[in-house]
Amino acid sequence: NDYWTDIMEMGPRIFLGAESFFAGRGGIAQLARLTAKALGEEAAAGRLDVACLALSDEAPSNEFGINARTAKGSRVRFVYEVNRAALRCTHFVYDFLGMARAHCRMPLLQRPFMVWICGVDVWEHAAPHRIDWARRANTLLSISNYTRERAERIHGGFERAKVCWLGTETDEPAAVRKPMDHPPTVLILGRMNEKEGYKGHAELIECWPKVVSQIPDARLVIAGSGPGEESIQQLAGMSPSAASIQFRGFVQEDKMDALWAEAAVFAMPSWGEGFGLVYIESMRHGVPVIASIHDAGQEINLDEETGYNVNLEHPDELTERLIDLLKNPERGLEMGQKGQERWREHFSFSAFQGRFLPLLRDFVDAG
Repeated sequence: NDYWTDIMEMGPRIFLGAESFFAGRGGIAQLARLTAKALGEEAAAGRLDVACLALSDEAPSNEFGINARTAKGSRVRFVYEVNRAALRCTHFVYDFLGMARAHCRMPLLQRPFMVWICGVDVWEHAAPHRIDWARRANTLLSISNYTRERAERIHGGFERAKVCWLGTETDEPAAVRKPMDHPPTVLILGRMNEKEGYKGHAELIECWPKVVSQIPDARLVIAGSGPGEESIQQLAGMSPSAASIQFRGFVQEDKMDALWAEAAVFAMPSWGEGFGLVYIESMRHGVPVIASIHDAGQEINLDEETGYNVNLEHPDELTERLIDLLKNPERGLEMGQKGQERWREHFSFSAFQGRFLPLLRDFVDAG
């Protein structure tokens, strides 16, 4: 119609819908922040007009230079605002399929939409309606090859997803690491969910007595929170090496650099990461990574170069790799340096932006 023609002649107007843009609220929020920052820079350059809506109360105070609003936690209001935005926006972008639900419920003005797929939202236990929403998307962005390939094996139809690795919000590396002047420390940082339980907390606690038997002053630092925190604390409390396991709880963003500075090794030997933003944050800080061979961690972390990827079906492998890095700090520093180089090339904000913007332009041009 004439209205739509007039809108298109004014140039692309992007609507970004997300659950939350608040720093420190998990991987999906970090993905949303990355997307918002990239769009904000395009808006500042005059190439796009961007509107931004968060479901939660924690909308950014225009920190990305774009018009940011909040649905104040109301899903009904979120759907209403999406419909209203369709009167002026030409293209819609969502941080994950749960938010794309609002788009699929737009009764009047359908617009092209792009949505990220992140892992568990499209794997074995994905809700059927979310798979339907994925199939209806004009463009699918996958955070890793692993996420796309696993979804394709299970459901089919996901080979069309475009892989776009994520990144950090900055191009600034952390300070150059030096030999440690405190106890050899292994850090795991991640949300603790009792139902999921896939990030490797239990595996680290189980092998920790063997690590301490070889390195008596070693300590395991567990940071993060979540509904499974109490059960993990109980598991650690039953360990013969409980005294060398510390829980830090939720760590504020302004305290994160100090936490990373303590770590000789970052270990999150997970069974189900769709990408693993914390791996690239470890690389940015020059800390060697221990991931697993069972998920996207092996795609991000290069085995025997930036760290190790272990087979959790052989528990001694995790123990041996931890002991190796703690006993050989020079090797850890070398792997950390290589990790920082890999971060700079592939996972800095500029690297992410260089991958995302061409995909966004293709999406807009096709719409």
